[in-house]
Amino acid sequence: MKSGWKVFWLFAVVFAVAFGLERTLVPHIVPVAFADEPQPLWAVEMAFVLRALEFMAGGVAAITLSFMLVGWVRRIAHRRAL
Repeated sequence: MKSGWKVFWLFAVVFAVAFGLERTLVPHIVPVAFADEPQPLWAVEMAFVLRALEFMAGGVAAITLSFMLVGWVRRIAHRRAL
């Protein structure tokens, strides 16, 4: 269970760092090439990469948390069965 928490917190921190960097370095940039006003290519690419990191890290953190929740429920059910 401790390794599950380590993975969860690692990816939660990666998510928070990517979220903070996106809001700090490329605010108001849409991570797609089409927008109402022209946007610099480097900003679009950076926003795309940071948003992808956010989604991947958030997904891994959510999956890890759900696995740990299932393990916790199974352990409680096993204790009650004894």
